[in-house]
Amino acid sequence: MDIQLDPAGDDLPLMANTSHILVKHYVLDLDVDFESQVIEGTIVLFLEDGNRFKKQNSSIEEACQSKSNKACKFGMPEPCHVPVTNARTFSSEMEYDDFAICSKGEKDTSDKDGNHDNQEHASGISSSKYCCDTGNHGSEDFLLVLDCCDLSVLKVEEVDVAAVPGMEKFTRSPKLTVVSEELRNQIVRELVTLPANRWREQLDYYARCSQAPGCGELLFDTDTWSLQIRKTGAQTATDFPHAIRIWYKTKPEGRSVTWTSDQSGRPCVYTVGSPVNNRALFPCQEPPVAMSTWQATVRAAASFVVLMSGENSAKPTQLWEGCSSWYYYVTMPMPASTFTIAVGCWTEVKMETCSSADLATERPFSPSEADFRHVGVCSHMEYPCRFQNASATTQEIIPHRVFAPVCLTGACQETLMQLIPPCLSAAHSVLGTHPFSRLDVLIVPANFPSLGMASPHITFLSQSILTGGSHLCGTRLCHEIAHAWFGLALGARDWTEEWLSEGFASHLEDVFWAAAQQLTPHEAREQQELRACLRWRRLQDEMQSSPEEMQVLRPSKDKTGHTSDSGASVIKHGLNPEKIFMQVHYLKGYFLLRFLAERLGDETYFSFLRKFVHAFHGQLILSQDFLQMLLENIPEEKRLELSVENIYQDWLESSGIPKPLQRERHAGAECGLARQVRAEVTKWIRVNRRPRKRKRREREEVFEKLLPDQLVLLLEHLLEQKTLSPRTLQSLQRTYHLQDQDAEVRHRWCELIVKHKFTKAYKSVERFLQEDQERSQRDSFIHLLLAWGTDPGHQRRDYVAAKAISPQPRSSLGASLSQRLVPARHTQKADSRKRGLPPWIWSGAALGFRVLLHR
Repeated sequence: MDIQLDPAGDDLPLMANTSHILVKHYVLDLDVDFESQVIEGTIVLFLEDGNRFKKQNSSIEEACQSKSNKACKFGMPEPCHVPVTNARTFSSEMEYDDFAICSKGEKDTSDKDGNHDNQEHASGISSSKYCCDTGNHGSEDFLLVLDCCDLSVLKVEEVDVAAVPGMEKFTRSPKLTVVSEELRNQIVRELVTLPANRWREQLDYYARCSQAPGCGELLFDTDTWSLQIRKTGAQTATDFPHAIRIWYKTKPEGRSVTWTSDQSGRPCVYTVGSPVNNRALFPCQEPPVAMSTWQATVRAAASFVVLMSGENSAKPTQLWEGCSSWYYYVTMPMPASTFTIAVGCWTEVKMETCSSADLATERPFSPSEADFRHVGVCSHMEYPCRFQNASATTQEIIPHRVFAPVCLTGACQETLMQLIPPCLSAAHSVLGTHPFSRLDVLIVPANFPSLGMASPHITFLSQSILTGGSHLCGTRLCHEIAHAWFGLALGARDWTEEWLSEGFASHLEDVFWAAAQQLTPHEAREQQELRACLRWRRLQDEMQSSPEEMQVLRPSKDKTGHTSDSGASVIKHGLNPEKIFMQVHYLKGYFLLRFLAERLGDETYFSFLRKFVHAFHGQLILSQDFLQMLLENIPEEKRLELSVENIYQDWLESSGIPKPLQRERHAGAECGLARQVRAEVTKWIRVNRRPRKRKRREREEVFEKLLPDQLVLLLEHLLEQKTLSPRTLQSLQRTYHLQDQDAEVRHRWCELIVKHKFTKAYKSVERFLQEDQERSQRDSFIHLLLAWGTDPGHQRRDYVAAKAISPQPRSSLGASLSQRLVPARHTQKADSRKRGLPPWIWSGAALGFRVLLHR
């Protein structure tokens, strides 16, 4: 499989040659500079060549298939401290000078970005002069290919791990008298394969090796998507240095992190969940199969807090006046794309009332003792696993912290802090052991492009979840908690199968939230049916407005999970800007899992789900892994003609709405909560039709109190009405206090305001655009633009709102929209395709918001 990229296409390349060599551990040593908006420092990679890890993977697969693996017992990871020096062993100033100054008569071959190209610049991985296969024993040098973009790579060198005192224990020699490349590689091989019960010692040696001196520069080159490194004379991965240090710095425009200000106006930077993942933060192996551990030391001004994916709750160490250092580590191998960092002037929010322990209560769906019969038996590569620890399996609520800008601490105390313990407990009651030992929750800046994002040990949440009661906050929190199991502990081996993460999280969020609320079975069922009704409406809209090729959950079909001989691959539509607005993987995945749960029954389905988590945690999966195990573990009478092939055909490999779902929705009766909404809609239509002057004997309508999801459904029905009078809209606002509801309700309310030009409520639209910028709300922003743009009076204006939905900070609403309204000739055609609409609609939409917000 050759990697052929269309320069004008939207596919995302994964260039790392993971079939030849794997990164087993990263050690990052970084400085964060807010003045220059640059993160710079070093990263040390500890590598393992293909021959060794292929044998390990083969043995793991055999153990999985035979189901005869033995329990591996070892100590659980606890917070450990690796001493941090006052400065890096190699100061950046000395390092760069060493590298930049050439001997007399030599020419400096650094480019303007500081990339030292060694007089060779490869145009692409396939055409690189030095590229060769691991098995190539010819004259060419082996090439290590890392995923990398938007970085200035300054220097690459081999690390002399043999110079670290005590490393002789990893060799057969009592003393290291003669040091060779083979000996250094032997030391790294032994280090990366230490048993899990020696994880503290392993982290310590990683840290010490990362500060060892260099023993020779390596040649390197960069292109658009990769960093390529070679050593003269090293012809195979086995011969290539197994510990290398890369000196680099990020660029302010790098796509992996966002430099912005928080809600209190203080500077901050964080990983934003970019389509390019972390390759613009550090050189790495992006393919999911490259499961690695990491440890990181990050220095920043003393006023900043550094949060990161890490098993330890790090505390700052003062290095010198005005500068602090933070240290985190991870012992569970994870894809590099899950690494997360956030640096800002965050405040830790403390619980003022009851303790977490007081909220740990019994929940529905409690796993039976039989569900835990696999405790201590794992099929993944060896690491200190919580599933093997009896005390961890019974821990309902893991330690957690909440961080936010100081201006939002009160809102966090009122809502978020109260919800975390019951939501964690509910998740445990459904799925069992929490995969991660702790959780940090951060309220990110207002420009964050979604409602939430889960990473190992840390979750980002939008400020939008903090207003309008607990419902939106609770459901989103449950969604992100569900990702600890599906998306992190169990990851998709092929990124095109996003439904394995988002579909499961969407389905489980309803189950977790019902358990957290302690609803009766009938109440839980009603709530879940109502949410299914809302998702059904969204799915129908999605199918009408999105390209067919992007509606498929398993687009590669039989080639899913396949890579080239080197391990490189391409993620279909990975860079498509429309993709961030699409929810097809959430919605179709949700309805597939709901379909399976209803066919099997909740008890059978969730019992299986716990077994599946125990069998596959710490591993990467494909759709067939889940479906095959599901069908093998349910009684014959409950399969009801289900097969992997049928599910592929109906749900995963077809565009449009799955036929079984169409039949179910057309045949099914509305739930009680949805019927109540229809009755309220009828009342509002009657109110809207009444003349301004009513007869005296005419009875006033009495409206029922509605739940947040009911309000969303009500407003969606009313959006289907051709006209609503200002009097009706004012009554609607007053009846439900719409300006005080959560963001999901308010964005439908804003659509009504703009559609019917209800000028008295334009302030609500301004507030919405300023405070609710996440992805789900920006989809409604498009609807708002469309609603205004359908006014033919604005057809001639030559502006579009192409940039109004970009995830950039908004200092002031008027200025920001002025900057985002760009000449239509550049973007009209592309943006019009989003909804199949003529370009003038987008022009009118932009003009509408210019008038509305600059009035």
